[in-house]
Amino acid sequence: MNVVAWLLDSDPAIRWQVMRDLTDAPEADVSAERARIAGEGWGARLLALQRPNGQWEGGTPTFTSSAAAKWWESLPPESQGTLFPEWTSTAWSLMLLRNFGLDPGSTGARQAVRLVREHCRWEHDGEPFFAGEVEPCINGKVVALGAYFGEDVQGIVDRLLSEQMSDGGWNCEQENGSRRGSFHSTIDVLDGLLEYERVTGSPGEVSAARLRGQEYLLERRLLRRLSTAEVIDQAWTQLSYPTYWHYDVLRGLDHLRAAAAVPDERVAEAIELVESKRDADGRWPLENPHPGRLHFALDEGDTGKPHPET
Repeated sequence: MNVVAWLLDSDPAIRWQVMRDLTDAPEADVSAERARIAGEGWGARLLALQRPNGQWEGGTPTFTSSAAAKWWESLPPESQGTLFPEWTSTAWSLMLLRNFGLDPGSTGARQAVRLVREHCRWEHDGEPFFAGEVEPCINGKVVALGAYFGEDVQGIVDRLLSEQMSDGGWNCEQENGSRRGSFHSTIDVLDGLLEYERVTGSPGEVSAARLRGQEYLLERRLLRRLSTAEVIDQAWTQLSYPTYWHYDVLRGLDHLRAAAAVPDERVAEAIELVESKRDADGRWPLENPHPGRLHFALDEGDTGKPHPET
């Protein structure tokens, strides 16, 4: 089976994107496939898990090996909750629905977002969900979600613009005194600003801030320290999905693709790295699934096996 056929033999959340980007499918067929997300497959399953109070439920982390699971289960309950995040919260659930391509105008999307808007608040200080809170990484995601699903996030955008650091990045530790950008925080903010530009028509000050943040990544060739040229984190060289708040080179490249960035030789190393991981069948393995609870497995979800989302 060739790669395109393999991708088409998957969930509607994958198929509509393959049809749009890799085949000559008519736009009407792509739209029809995308419309299926709300009613079947991953999208429908995730929408069905939302509770009447607008939230999605957390619980026990999911591991990729039985040894890791047994280790976690051996820990005291008070330790378990602090070691691994639960990727089943409201914010992460909405991010998955956006990544799947759920039509924001669909009945399922409007109902889900209405419940979140009316009932969900942040733990930080009880802020309404679409008002955001204080950390730039979280607020970047709220901007991405709000813009995508048609909510007013102008106030958060203004805050993020005022919080951009002198090196062009953002950092969730700013309130604790950090003065340098973070790849993890910066990529979240960049994704949010890009979605906001897409919806509102690229306001000049937003575009300028995003391009400064993009340069923060490019100056470091998407993975290296500016001071020593060393790789910042070897985990960034591995492929993962979902990425959640984590940065890696594929996520950085995907952002540049979405932003239609001007070709730049500083991404050559990152591109070569990703290309080198392609297997003999032309597919890419899932290398670094991030520990934590999942609603359900996406595809096979096994480390080392090809994964449609990567």
